[in-house]
Amino acid sequence: MRQFKEQTRKVKEVTSIVCNKCGRVIPVVEGVPQEDVLTVDKRWGYFSEKDNRRDHFDLCESCYDELTRNFKIKMEEE
Repeated sequence: MRQFKEQTRKVKEVTSIVCNKCGRVIPVVEGVPQEDVLTVDKRWGYFSEKDNRRDHFDLCESCYDELTRNFKIKMEEE
């Protein structure tokens, strides 16, 4: 979840990113997150029960690791 400070009506500056799973705050300095995060922005399609809904969330690296560790089919890594 991104937290913003409004600079002007049209310009918003990200001040921090909060992991939606654990709530840990990742600071942002001059627009740059101080840790890497997974950002998901999903617009659901016609054949889902969430037709046209947009979901957006952020996960810290620890929560990402916890999520992917439980995959039945392991993801590919390069």
